[in-house]
Amino acid sequence: MAPFRRKKSDKSFPVKVCSLDAELEFNLEWRATGRDLFDLVCRTIGLRETWYFGLQYEDSKGFISWLKLDKKVQNQSIQKDNQSSATFMFLGKFYPEEVAEELVQEVTQHLFFLQVKQAILSMDIYCPPEASVLLASYAVQAKFGDFDEDTFKPGMLASEDLLPQRVIDQYQMTLEMWEDRIKVWYMDHRGMSRDEAEMEYLKIAQDLDMYGVNYFPILNKKDTDLWLGVTALGLNIYEKENKLQPKTTFTWSEIRHISFDDKKFIIKPVDKNSPNFVFFSQKVRMNKLILDLCIGNHDLFMRRRKPDSMELQQMKAAAKEEKQRRQVQRNQLAREKQLRIEAERKRANLEQRLLQYQEEMRLANEALRRSEESADLLAEKSRVAEEEAMLLSQKASEAEQEITRMRLNAMRSEEEKVSLERKTRDAELLTARLVEESERRAAEASRLKDELLKARAAEKQAKEKLLDFFKTNYTSSSVNSVSSLYSNPLSPQSPDLNDPEPARSSPDLNLNSAAYDLYSTADADQLNLEIEKDKEEYWQKSKHLQNQLMELRTVIAVLKVGDKQNDHLDKLHEQQVQLGENKYSTLKKSKSGSTKSRVAFFEDL
Repeated sequence: MAPFRRKKSDKSFPVKVCSLDAELEFNLEWRATGRDLFDLVCRTIGLRETWYFGLQYEDSKGFISWLKLDKKVQNQSIQKDNQSSATFMFLGKFYPEEVAEELVQEVTQHLFFLQVKQAILSMDIYCPPEASVLLASYAVQAKFGDFDEDTFKPGMLASEDLLPQRVIDQYQMTLEMWEDRIKVWYMDHRGMSRDEAEMEYLKIAQDLDMYGVNYFPILNKKDTDLWLGVTALGLNIYEKENKLQPKTTFTWSEIRHISFDDKKFIIKPVDKNSPNFVFFSQKVRMNKLILDLCIGNHDLFMRRRKPDSMELQQMKAAAKEEKQRRQVQRNQLAREKQLRIEAERKRANLEQRLLQYQEEMRLANEALRRSEESADLLAEKSRVAEEEAMLLSQKASEAEQEITRMRLNAMRSEEEKVSLERKTRDAELLTARLVEESERRAAEASRLKDELLKARAAEKQAKEKLLDFFKTNYTSSSVNSVSSLYSNPLSPQSPDLNDPEPARSSPDLNLNSAAYDLYSTADADQLNLEIEKDKEEYWQKSKHLQNQLMELRTVIAVLKVGDKQNDHLDKLHEQQVQLGENKYSTLKKSKSGSTKSRVAFFEDL
């Protein structure tokens, strides 16, 4: 009997998909297409803004490619790892023109944030030192939340990968010194949520010259080595040693048709009086990738200039409601936090007052004890004084009797008379002193009695005051007010993620001869007016930020290592700053003139 054989369609194969913060594993059917895998990934991560992303892989010859959605995965020459598993990177393939206006979902913002951050840290996107410090502060806010002096430990930021190594190497600054610079701005971001911090990061990063540019080496008719930059707005042409400032630019609104044959690319302008824009790629295998990026960027360019679809409107409305809900939730948490802080403050005040009252009570008891001791002492002194006065009075009486007796005896004899008179005088003096002492002691006894009465009155008054104190300040209501100050804050609810939006399929391309009509769906004049709108208004709004960056630039300039100022991109950026130019003014200059004049300029490079 022949062994059972499984049909080829029943087979499956393992697939690994990595994003910059997660790793997913799937088992795909043998006949699964790129669309099947892409949709599966989008559903898994809850992504609906699918049109920005793609699955990148390394083909069997080591070239970077994007998975074609309309072809089977197994038919696309994918290099497999040791476990025979196909590995893909889920990355942003096309960049938005304006992140704040176009990116709707938080998951989309987060994926772009991670991708742009990695590109800056790996130095694929040039970022000047002062801007890299500011971006690092937003990255820290997104990761750790609000700055907390109690939990922040020196060296915590220094251990994070926050700055490009090129920036670190160029300055005589330790990681702790960089940390101090980052912390200054990090402390200013208090109250900013993770998605807000990531959006601020992207808004600053999109002003960098190399942001959103895919570079390809090309040649013109004079065999001059140049760079072709495919962007969301059009095609930029750069000199070989300068990826920051394009020499000329062709916007999507003025390009009608793109095709390639072998290494030759032919771009037909909308202006029929203008000659074709022709360049030569250095590697034939890159042609499909160049054309694919041109098609995708042009489609998104056209899409942005049309009314939003119903689905996109619903996504934006849902995102707006979610942001409002989260803002209400954040406000509520902030209020509860403030109430908790206020309750803690009141509790501390009550505890302080309680300690104060306890101290006052202790002092009152101490004063009462001393008053009682003083009263007892005064009573004892009064008793002793009375006894002494009685004794002195008795002695005075006895002295008077003795005088009387002596006077009677003095009459008996003359001699006794003289003696008696002398003794009498002595006795009278003694008597006078005893009487005086008796009167003094009697007065002192009287005074001690008065003090005793006053002390007892003071004792009585202290006891009454202590009783009043207990009645007014140390009641059960004061204690109950302390225990009623605590409440538990509400916990925020996690947002729900929606189903992903079906992505559009890309046309099948022929390697030897391929073409794509870019102009069949829009009016050239209207699109030309649209693309000519620059970002000068945004630049004016960010003047305060530019002043901060310039201040930091001035501070750290003195710490720059002289022999390491050899990065040609740093020198180009320095020249750009000295001329007062930026990304948008440079792009505006590169678009000046007619299409015909710019084609001629390109051919003369």
